[in-house]
Amino acid sequence: MLAGVLHCLVDQRAQVTECPLWDAASATLYFVDIHAGRIMAYDWDSGALRAIETRQAVGCIGLAGPGRLIAGLESSVALIDVQSGVQRELARIAHRRSGSRLNDGRCDPAGRFWVGSMKETLDEAAGALYRIDGDGAVSVQEEDIICSNGLAFSPDGRTMYHADSRRRTVWRYAYDPATGTAAERRVFAVAPEGEGRPDGAAVDTEGHYWIARYGGGRIVRHAPDGSEVFVLRLPVENPTMCAFAGHDLSTLVITSARGSLSSAQLASQPQAGSVFAVKVNAQGSNEPHFRPTAQARQAESTASTRSPS
Repeated sequence: MLAGVLHCLVDQRAQVTECPLWDAASATLYFVDIHAGRIMAYDWDSGALRAIETRQAVGCIGLAGPGRLIAGLESSVALIDVQSGVQRELARIAHRRSGSRLNDGRCDPAGRFWVGSMKETLDEAAGALYRIDGDGAVSVQEEDIICSNGLAFSPDGRTMYHADSRRRTVWRYAYDPATGTAAERRVFAVAPEGEGRPDGAAVDTEGHYWIARYGGGRIVRHAPDGSEVFVLRLPVENPTMCAFAGHDLSTLVITSARGSLSSAQLASQPQAGSVFAVKVNAQGSNEPHFRPTAQARQAESTASTRSPS
């Protein structure tokens, strides 16, 4: 059996929880409560939960060294101290349309931060995919995106995955970790009608790609050739992302959303918007950390801007 018994790990019931992120050094599971403007920190051993306020929408996070995160906010990428809440803007993002924000993102194997964007109304292809280098330089990698999602890297770092949820498509790229170049885009998987849209994803040590199907109530495991090899059914309709967590990295944690559900739907899935967990017969890898340049580290150490308390 590939998966055990699924249970609710954090009964959050938020409009949208996203981007589960395991930090092995502190045994902490982070995730974001997008529209509440909070990064949540869940202590894996004690179950204690606390919030780090961002006071603006926060679409994604990555590790950035001991006690630090990198976060994709509405129109900027920031470095955040998880204890004090101090945050320093690393990069500004010039959205093509008003009402846009950053969404899914993660660090590549060399420590760059990749992040995509979307217009909140999802009514036009106003989004883009950006690469943030260690000095804060921003480069546009893809445009004409409706809802950027599904970012992940293969275990050897030579393949990058990216999805546009509204187009129901996941692409794979040949990736060069040394240069941060993604090339040779081709279709990896297309979600069939009625089975949800591709959202956030994770890759296991065997190179299988696990993706949440928003609206489909499932996590789908794809083999490296794109074929579906396993489907994990969920008690909520709108999973948003999955990640490997726990001391042995064999617990799949799944965030979810409730904001688009009707009263009748919420009655049948009251824990929508919470975080779920299940032991699986697969294992993930520790996430890479963002690697700022020496100049960026110096700028951060002297910055005095603090997040509102």
